[in-house]
Amino acid sequence: MAFTNNQNAPLHEYGDHVLAIDVGPEVVMGSTRMKAGTSQKLVLNMITTATMIQLGKVYENLMVDVQPVNKKLIERSKAMIQYATDCDEQQADLLFKTSGKKPKVAIVMGLLQVSKDEAEQLLEKNGGYIYRVVDDDQ
Repeated sequence: MAFTNNQNAPLHEYGDHVLAIDVGPEVVMGSTRMKAGTSQKLVLNMITTATMIQLGKVYENLMVDVQPVNKKLIERSKAMIQYATDCDEQQADLLFKTSGKKPKVAIVMGLLQVSKDEAEQLLEKNGGYIYRVVDDDQ
C-alpha cells in the first residue's frame, strides 16, 4: 500500500495499492504537513476502526475487547458493561468480577442472563462477536 498526499508521488510505484489523498493547498502557505498529516491520521483511524469491528472487538459503539490491566481500564470496562447491558453500577461490578474481569464475557452474561461458562462457549461458537451471540439468541 502506498499512502500519500500527492497524486504523482514516486512512492506509488512501490505499492500494490495506491491511496493518494489530495488535500489542496495549506491555509498557511509553505506549511506542507498540516493538512496532509491530518488526512493521513483520519484515514489510518478509519482503517484501524474498521479492522477492530471486523475482528469482533467492537459491540455497538463500544471497544469491548479491553484488557483491564489498570484502574482506568477497569472503570472503563465496568462503565461499558453497564451501558451495554443497561444495568446499574453494582450489577456491572458483579458481572465484571464474575466474568473473570472479561468485559465481553460480562456483557454476554448480562444480556442473556447466562453463566460465565455459557457466555464463553457462546462467544467461542460465534467467533468472539457479541452481536452474533445476541442475534443467535433471538
